[in-house]
Amino acid sequence: MASLSKHKNGTRRILFADGQGKRHTIYLGKLPKRESDSIRRFVERILSAQISGQPMDNETARWLSDRPEWLFNKLAGVGLAKRREAATLQRFIRHYVESRIDVKPRTILKYEIVAKKLVEFFGPECLIRDITAGDVDAFRLSLVSLIGESTIGKTMQIAKQFFKSAMRNKLITENPFEDQKTTVGGNPDRFYFVTREETEKVLKACPNAEWRLIVALARFGGLRCPSEHLALRWHDVDWEKGRIHVQSPKTEHHEGKAVRTIPMFPELEAALNDVWERPETEGKTFIINRYRCSNSNLRTQFNRIVRSAGIEPWQKPFQNMRSTRETELANEFPIQVVCQWIGNSPKVAMRHYLQTTDDHFDKAVGRSLDATRNATQSMSDKGVIHATSKTENPVKHGQSVTVDDAKGHKNRPGRTRTRDKGIMSPLL
Repeated sequence: MASLSKHKNGTRRILFADGQGKRHTIYLGKLPKRESDSIRRFVERILSAQISGQPMDNETARWLSDRPEWLFNKLAGVGLAKRREAATLQRFIRHYVESRIDVKPRTILKYEIVAKKLVEFFGPECLIRDITAGDVDAFRLSLVSLIGESTIGKTMQIAKQFFKSAMRNKLITENPFEDQKTTVGGNPDRFYFVTREETEKVLKACPNAEWRLIVALARFGGLRCPSEHLALRWHDVDWEKGRIHVQSPKTEHHEGKAVRTIPMFPELEAALNDVWERPETEGKTFIINRYRCSNSNLRTQFNRIVRSAGIEPWQKPFQNMRSTRETELANEFPIQVVCQWIGNSPKVAMRHYLQTTDDHFDKAVGRSLDATRNATQSMSDKGVIHATSKTENPVKHGQSVTVDDAKGHKNRPGRTRTRDKGIMSPLL
């Protein structure tokens, strides 16, 4: 049904006649004979299915769908396959984003930001099958002067996801973003350790009790702001055991990660009490109520508060407060405990959260001085040198103050409130 021939210049071609007897030629170029003969055999299978009116067998169908663009177009040109849809970049990405009903609105927003960058660079009418790995390299270089390396990595990660979907839908045969580095690492230059002194100044500058609680939850509870703050309800607070159950919208799609429990640290108990005692809290389900509307930009308002406290705002304000708290806790508790409280993994904590602070250096220097003085004293006792005075041991830096656990919290005014989702335990 189909024959393979070789031209005198070394190129190969397949000759065949279709069901109506019309002759066709598929030019293969200088492909090896074995590969060319394999193509000929599949061409015969396709012809046989077309002439008999029967569907292609699974093996032939898979072979046809996996052909590279140049060969598939040649087969489509002689009627052996239907031409693949030439999807434009803008239309394909719009369809992809609209189809992702399984992700959260913030994820959709990230998709749209990356889509805008791609369309601006390649053009809305660019065919996705025409984008090469070299074009992607140029796209990445265009981002270097605009955004940080971590953001570039996230951009390439999402773009690779777009084009992977195009491959699965047989719109392209290879992903031009496949070899791009997409690892999103932490940027130490954007770390900022928020000291307790600074936190106290910010708390004093807060306009109301809810803002003080927002700051306390981020700085002393390590909560993600705003998602975990706004999800917090009064029935999540276990006053008796001194624990808070934190609903985590970001990780709820992972098994066992929808809720985590953290201690009611003394700083949190004081801030929670302050809000609880306010008359406007009566009958409310959520703990944070004044700033729940979508147009409440907490970061912008927080930076105003920081400036009013006489402090220059730092980068990534809420994440750096969360990072500061995890760093503090890691100095006192095992890392697996800290990560369970903060809601991340040790790997993520090391890359994005844990900081090296001046206290670490001070503590190391303090230990070195102790070791030197002990060695000097030992040498003096052996008569190697003579000590002229007795030196007191320096105060060690970074020592934590021991506080009572959650069960030892102070007695709270005896009130019982009913909530929309159950009855609060009597306040002890």
